[in-house]
Parts: sequence; C-alpha cells; structure tokens
Amino acid sequence: MHITYREAVPSDAAQLLAYLKIVGGESDNLTFGSDGIPVTVEQEEALLKRIGESDHSRFFLALDGDRIVGNACVDGNGNPRMRHRRNLAITVMRDYWGRHIGTGLMERMIAFTRETGAELLSLEVRSDNERAKALYRKFGFQSFGTFPDYFKINGAYFDVDCMTLDLRRSNPTQGTVQNH
Repeated sequence: MHITYREAVPSDAAQLLAYLKIVGGESDNLTFGSDGIPVTVEQEEALLKRIGESDHSRFFLALDGDRIVGNACVDGNGNPRMRHRRNLAITVMRDYWGRHIGTGLMERMIAFTRETGAELLSLEVRSDNERAKALYRKFGFQSFGTFPDYFKINGAYFDVDCMTLDLRRSNPTQGTVQNH
C-alpha cells in the first residue's frame, strides 16, 4: 500500500460520489448513508471546481493507486466577518482505518488552513466516535459543546460533539505535512 494525497479536481466527481456511497454504507458516523450525497456528477464537478478556485477552501483525496480511500474538505466563508473560520469534514474507507490516512489528510487540511491565515478550524463528530475524536485531539482540537440528538438513524438518536482547533494558540509545528 502506497498512499498518495492530492487536491480533488472536477474529473474526480464520479469516482468521488461512488466512494461516498461506499463509506456512507460502512459507518453511521457520517451525515449520509449508503445512498451517498444527493447530487449529480455535474453538480459535484461544479462544487470541486468552485473549491479548487477558492482561496479559503480545499478538497483533498487520499489514493491507493487510482482508488479513492479517503477524503477531506476544509471550507470557509468569504464573508469578512467569518473569514477567520474554516469547517472541516473527513472520511476514510473502513479497510484503511488505522493506517494513518486520517493523519495525512488532517496534516494537509491544517497546513492549508494556516497558509490561508484562518484562525479557527471546526468540525462535528458523533459523540461516541472515540477513534475520530482521538485523531482530532492529537492535532489539538478541543470539544466546546454537544449537539444532542443531532442524528436520527433507524429511530435512534445520536449526539454530536462540536470541536475546534484555535490556530492562534496551537503549536505552529502541528499540522505540518509529513511523508508517510
């Protein structure tokens, strides 16, 4: 296994949507299930184009050969009152859990966020997803609250923890991209 990382481009849209159906079916930790996200390939291409041209958003892929095995997106708002903030979302295919792919994606997301001058990076994670929370804490994220009953899956409710990384206070060497 040799994992490479790169920015997503519009031509990745179809493969990315197929990947999201796979990871959505592997876990109930995401905001979507095995149906993936409700967009067309053309809509996903437009989104990837917009993100790629943005100065405050990025979409990265983790690849095993040509196969997408992880992805992460950091997205910001162009509003001057909110440019200091970014939101993060990340997924990794179950067969690749524990292989440091989440770490590789996080390093790239944090480095991009720092380079763009953002000060806060936020995410939401299911409260019982200890594996993901451990990854986020490793990078200095701290929980700042819980959103009760955020998910309703098959009639059961699940809470979500809100976490943030304050880049003004965190170690400046955290989040530097390492080769794995």
